[in-house]
Amino acid sequence: MTRRVYLDYNATAPLRVEARDAMIAAMDVVGNPSSVHAEGRKARALLERARAQVAAALGADGAEIVFTSGATEAAALALAGRSLSGAAIEHDAVRAWSDDALAVDSQGRVSVPNPERATLQIANSETGIIQSLPEGLAVSDLTQGFGKLPFAFNWLGIEMGFVSAHKIGGPKGVGALIMRRGTDIAAQIRGGGQEMGRRAGTENLIAIAGFGAAAEAAAKDLADGVWNSVSEIRNILEQGLDAAASKTILVGKEAARLPNTLCVATPGWKGETQVMQMDLAGFAISAGSACSSGKLRASAVLRAMGFDAATASGAIRVSLGPQTREDDVLRFAEAWLKEYRRFAARAA
Repeated sequence: MTRRVYLDYNATAPLRVEARDAMIAAMDVVGNPSSVHAEGRKARALLERARAQVAAALGADGAEIVFTSGATEAAALALAGRSLSGAAIEHDAVRAWSDDALAVDSQGRVSVPNPERATLQIANSETGIIQSLPEGLAVSDLTQGFGKLPFAFNWLGIEMGFVSAHKIGGPKGVGALIMRRGTDIAAQIRGGGQEMGRRAGTENLIAIAGFGAAAEAAAKDLADGVWNSVSEIRNILEQGLDAAASKTILVGKEAARLPNTLCVATPGWKGETQVMQMDLAGFAISAGSACSSGKLRASAVLRAMGFDAATASGAIRVSLGPQTREDDVLRFAEAWLKEYRRFAARAA
């Protein structure tokens, strides 16, 4: 049986061995991190070790790290009650709390006239396009850049950012809000005094331990140049599709992008159809953000960039990871181009 190939890392990354081992070890820690006895102190030490690991990976030493159930909750914690402007290319978790007032150009770049009243992602999950974050920005979705791009929260010049563990090979269901020390926010989940009073509820110690281990491993990968190799494989795939598929648009090809992301739009060929065809062929890809995929609508990101509905509806995202091999993308290109030729013949 042919081995399936996973090419949807921007939706979620496979669990790292380091994260799994840390979670298994944390299962044997009995205490509540808020308890003052020895068992509680042991749990607290594990919690704070993970917090330090995440802070170090983010270049956020001295900043405040608040653990949450994921990036969506962290976004709500950062954005609720702020009345910030955003852009239509933002993740739905951000658009739920902001407007779409910021202009997007044809290369997916966003203009931010008033950074202190705005939110802007560091990189887009669908196109991979990287933004230049302005000094004084209120909030940034750092989720897709975390572990793939060399940045430090401390020198980004932003007030708050947020990330998710499962995008870097940690467990699902845990994330973090990163705040410049002294930043004032209103707790959305109230009760106990956990997480410095910002987020009540006993911390998910097992998941947080996995998050910390994944963050440390992801930082090492980045420092070791792993994502440079991923970028080379992505470029091989991109060049192959570009040479053989004349009806296809490679979105963001001329822009600075995440090293692993390729957005391919073929007007008239539904992205959902392509996803199903590739799934049957043994490849996992997506038709946009995993949180909005399946809603049978044109990509809001591509529409904001000026693409028409037919093109925006015909987009797929291929996102690679450290385990992706050159042979994987060559096999994918062969399978995708086979279906593309059938589509082109019908459309002729």
